[in-house]
Amino acid sequence: MLCVLVVPIKAQTGQNRPYADDKLFHFGFQLGMNFSSFFITDSEVPFTSPLTGETEIYHARVSSLLPGFNVGFVSDLRLCNYLNLRFCPGMQFSNRTITYKTESGNPVSGTPGVYGSKIDILSIPVYLPLYLKWSAAREGNYRPYVIAGGGASFNVSRDREKPVVLNLVDYFCEVGFGVDLYFRWFKFCPEISYRIGFANQLYPAEGRMELAPQDVFYTTSILRMTNHCVCLTFNFE
Repeated sequence: MLCVLVVPIKAQTGQNRPYADDKLFHFGFQLGMNFSSFFITDSEVPFTSPLTGETEIYHARVSSLLPGFNVGFVSDLRLCNYLNLRFCPGMQFSNRTITYKTESGNPVSGTPGVYGSKIDILSIPVYLPLYLKWSAAREGNYRPYVIAGGGASFNVSRDREKPVVLNLVDYFCEVGFGVDLYFRWFKFCPEISYRIGFANQLYPAEGRMELAPQDVFYTTSILRMTNHCVCLTFNFE
């Protein structure tokens, strides 16, 4: 009797999780930081203070980018060897400071607005993005990739007592790049992306009974503002 002993040999010695990318579906979670801003278009509308009677044109700009925090969930569908479809819902915490100046460049000083020259805007959007992920060929335990996609977000935190209030819904597109790093038990994927919103985020001053007359200029001096965000995300899959 002839006995043949077949010993299975690992296809690629030294690779962690060599068949991780062959799964039709896989899941994971996200942790990361974001740096959010507004692209602001001034209205150039003069405002006459009901307290002083002075008329000024005010300009608004984001003066500081404070780091925020985001968490999310990863669901990935393999379309082919190099292309995946990803749905990554999550929640983002971000804060921005808008600074107002007069047309001559001087900061607003106490009047006409009770908030002075700066307004802090806190937002907590829930975002629902859909991406296409294109990956290069795997080399050892790393594999670079790029992503592109878009989706919608819904702001779940609005402080209507502030003179500037954000709208509830935004639509955005996003592009980015990252690298899959393969470890023994999981895949770690640091990623940098840029997100740009299309919907005007400024809730109009008309009909807001809680807005004091001297604070109306905080909103009326802005014609349009849209979201811009740079995200540093760590995916664990």
